[in-house]
Amino acid sequence: MPRLAIYALVVCVLAIAAAVVSFSQGSFLGVVWILLAGVSSNMTWYYVRRARMDRDGAREVTG
Repeated sequence: MPRLAIYALVVCVLAIAAAVVSFSQGSFLGVVWILLAGVSSNMTWYYVRRARMDRDGAREVTG
């Protein structure tokens, strides 16, 4: 897994934890954390998919 994908995944998990804490304290600031979790989740999938395509593309050229 690429390093940027791991960082984005960590941000996603932390944002979800922050949203849970925020909602449990009665604050609607958790909505912002949920949005951040969505963006970071999409970034994780993008970097994983890009690395997989790069790896498969390199295999086709050498194969």
